[in-house]
Amino acid sequence: MSKQYNWYRLTDADDPVVAEQAIAVYEVHGKKICFSRFGGQLYAFAYKCPHAGGLLAEGFIDGQGNVVCPLHRYRFSLRNGYNSSGEGFYLKTYPIEMREDGIFVGMEKSWLSW
Repeated sequence: MSKQYNWYRLTDADDPVVAEQAIAVYEVHGKKICFSRFGGQLYAFAYKCPHAGGLLAEGFIDGQGNVVCPLHRYRFSLRNGYNSSGEGFYLKTYPIEMREDGIFVGMEKSWLSW
């Protein structure tokens, strides 16, 4: 069964959202989400680190495309949330769609949102 998403408009289609290897925070449908750009591609991921709740917007993007938590330096792939420093955690990531009428972020539908 494939995941189903509710799509929320973030900005206009021509808005850069965030600079290369910077981290910006936007509120989407009442939830803070971090955004970063790496290799020209826009990524969206959780606001807090799954390990100890560090604010990822206070971390940085390394040269391999990982967000690095400011608390313990755990690293997570922007592409898929994989914990690339090996501690076994997983960072929530969000799909992004570029459309003519804007940039949209997908948030998983759940039975709680019915």
